[in-house]
Amino acid sequence: MVQIGWELLSFILKVGVVIGGLGVLVGLASRGKSRQAAGSLKIEHLNRKLTRLREQIARAGLSQKEAKRSHKTLKKAEQKADKSGAAERRRVFVLEFKGDMRAKAVESLRNEVSAIVQGAKQGDEVLVQIHSPGGAVSGYGLAASQLSRLTERGLHLTAAVDQVAASGGYLMAAVADRIIAAPFAMVGSIGVVAMVPNFRRFLARYDVDVEQLTAGEHKRTLSVFGHNTPEGREQFQQDLESIHQQFKKHVAQKRPQMNVDMVATGGHWTAANALELGLIDELQTSDEWLLKRCEDAELFAVQWTPERSLGQRFATRSQQALTAAVDQLRQLGNRSEWF
Repeated sequence: MVQIGWELLSFILKVGVVIGGLGVLVGLASRGKSRQAAGSLKIEHLNRKLTRLREQIARAGLSQKEAKRSHKTLKKAEQKADKSGAAERRRVFVLEFKGDMRAKAVESLRNEVSAIVQGAKQGDEVLVQIHSPGGAVSGYGLAASQLSRLTERGLHLTAAVDQVAASGGYLMAAVADRIIAAPFAMVGSIGVVAMVPNFRRFLARYDVDVEQLTAGEHKRTLSVFGHNTPEGREQFQQDLESIHQQFKKHVAQKRPQMNVDMVATGGHWTAANALELGLIDELQTSDEWLLKRCEDAELFAVQWTPERSLGQRFATRSQQALTAAVDQLRQLGNRSEWF
């Protein structure tokens, strides 16, 4: 009940911010929508990044002369690798998906995947780092479909969960050929939830009537402002059950070794317990995985950065500030780390 209260407060605060900034955003959005969505693809060679981090530690405490000698040795090794074996070694492309309720990161993911599937060679692999507690069915369904494009292309896909991949986040992870997770990462939550606030009694108190017209028996099953019927609630519940069955079928197809009925209760587990249930394949952080693969493969972080208008940047910063404020309120009301 407390959780529902905080979610309702979060909803009200977000509405307030949207209304407050509407006047500014309308003028800016009209200019931003007139051009096609654009952005840039950034590719970072992680082997060099990791090697330089190692060098910094190795040089700690060395004299200036010894540090210079160590740096020259490293540069020669890098140049030799570039001329010889680097081109022949297997490539691993690293993606990062930070999910929110609407899975807005899917817009960047689709561009990253499109770039990889067009330029990938036989033997290439992909690691996707997933950080998400889940959210909208349509958004996370599309994100999972984007990852499926990689496996359909014949690329081996590994999903890494360092903190949380629950609900829609796990829907994405299940696509991978292999799932690794840090021991205390949270995974699972194979279920569907929906909450619809109803303000009918509040409006009736002030003699406010709401007229809602529909065509189609199930066009609107539950209403925010109107009267909700038992038939409408039943249909809404059936819709949730249908989505849940589709979720279970998806996971069962991707992970046939797992007893889906046992874990598709909406519950979630730490990775250490999830390993026993077959939800993941190995206890390992993404950092450990990358360090090991650095020895036999060339690692490339792939990131698409969309070009944003001034209005979009304003909206993003407003949402970030609001999210931070709501998180502070939640911490005051509930010290638990469970979601």
